[in-house]
Amino acid sequence: MLHSIDITKERCPMTMVKVKLKLSQIGDGDTLDVLLAEGEPLQSVPRTAEEQGHSVEEIRKEGACYHVIIRKQPPGSSGTASR
Repeated sequence: MLHSIDITKERCPMTMVKVKLKLSQIGDGDTLDVLLAEGEPLQSVPRTAEEQGHSVEEIRKEGACYHVIIRKQPPGSSGTASR
């Protein structure tokens, strides 16, 4: 199932706090489409998601924003980037 969150107006550390909270609310194997701005969020959200064992499946620019597609992995699995 695909879920989404818009963090374009958020700043660090709230960008990752909101993404982590949303990931905790979705099921293992589900995907989260994170809409974010260029700069710090674009660097930190994919990196942190992978560090937490999730898989970053796609990063796509759309207009002035970016979509980062994250697949939630079960605890204990290791995510792999397939960009």
